[in-house]
Amino acid sequence: MDWHGLPVTVAGAGVSGTAAARVLQDLGARVTVVDDSVTELDGFPVQRTLPDELALVVTSPGFRPTVPMLVEAASRGVEVIGEVELAWRLRKPSAAPWLALTGTNGKTTTVKMLEAMLTAAGHRAVAAGNVGLPLLEAVLDDYDVLAVELSSFQLHWSSTVKPHTGTILNLADDHTDWHGSFREYVLAKARIFDADVAIGNGDSHDVQALLDGARGRRVSFTLRPPRAGEVGVVEELLVDRAFPDVPGEATELATLADIGVPGAHNVANALAAAAMARSFGVPAAAVRDGLLAFVPEAHRNTLVVETDGVAWVDDSKATNPHAAAASLAAYPSVVWVAGGLLKGADVDDLVRAAAPRLRAVVLLGTDRAVLREALERHAPDVPVVEVSRLDTEAMQEVVAAARSLARPGDTVLLAPAAASMDCFIDYKQRGDLFAKWARA
Repeated sequence: MDWHGLPVTVAGAGVSGTAAARVLQDLGARVTVVDDSVTELDGFPVQRTLPDELALVVTSPGFRPTVPMLVEAASRGVEVIGEVELAWRLRKPSAAPWLALTGTNGKTTTVKMLEAMLTAAGHRAVAAGNVGLPLLEAVLDDYDVLAVELSSFQLHWSSTVKPHTGTILNLADDHTDWHGSFREYVLAKARIFDADVAIGNGDSHDVQALLDGARGRRVSFTLRPPRAGEVGVVEELLVDRAFPDVPGEATELATLADIGVPGAHNVANALAAAAMARSFGVPAAAVRDGLLAFVPEAHRNTLVVETDGVAWVDDSKATNPHAAAASLAAYPSVVWVAGGLLKGADVDDLVRAAAPRLRAVVLLGTDRAVLREALERHAPDVPVVEVSRLDTEAMQEVVAAARSLARPGDTVLLAPAAASMDCFIDYKQRGDLFAKWARA
């Protein structure tokens, strides 16, 4: 595109909006920022309505399609794109290929595993997008390859993005308040399969159905022994039959012991990262070296402390039932810390599946009654303690209650299955306070 003199509106004055406005101005575009919460942004005038002259809108990924200014732009025939689409259009002629992934849960863990594998193979690589380096910075640098995490919001506003490899980790009911329905959420995720290589979770019926419709090469990852065209598990080994070193045979990539985070869901994450790395030609040895070098992000199944035979684990990032279920399945005897803002999510399946593992439960947050009622139905003999206060001080009471309930061999697991903003700034503060009081 010829950006010089082009009238472009940036919708939203947040972090992504600021970055987009600066980049567009550097390209010579005439930039207007529209936001109703601020009046000035780093020298850019901010107004509350769309300007009369308008060729393109670059929107914050958090803005729903029903936001009035975006509806107005569409009615005027003006294209609306997001920061990811803008980054795609700004790539250099010799641009680094994108290895992109999405999913309801596990995205950041997987993209960081992938980054470690690519780096171990000697590539100048970086995790970017919804985690790590902003894509608008990454595409203007000289990387060999980008490990790109994309949310459903970002994919919704991306129309021409075509990665080298596109991967869906899993699908569960989430963000339907933003998309309007689970179907629309799934369709947004499916955009990532407009790729040369499409990789999907072979153990998920919903993902496999989308993968069957992908136009490029199709590859699955699975916790089962892999068939041809799959990456999977054979006894204690991660095995590649999709990109084998010897055609028709299987290539050993790593062992389960090489994965430094617990749980079957993290084995699936490692398999997805391995499949993506192999799609880019990464040697088997670098897959293993990457897993060994991988350091998990905070608040994702992080062992905080172990004392008196009790392990305290912070998985505050488990902000929906699907993520909490995966976390709970990793431990045999759990004092479960749960609750917050459920956003209408159903928790019956979660509680039913977790019931045999529960030593006790400590509930907090606005929607704790929904979890309590599910526990009464599916785990009536499990002791439950409720903490009623709705502020940051609640966590000290939560940890004290969990300590009184835990026995040697138990894991006190913060896997809330809910958002945090009723009591805390975000899931990070929730996890930090859990860790603080657990260590104390």
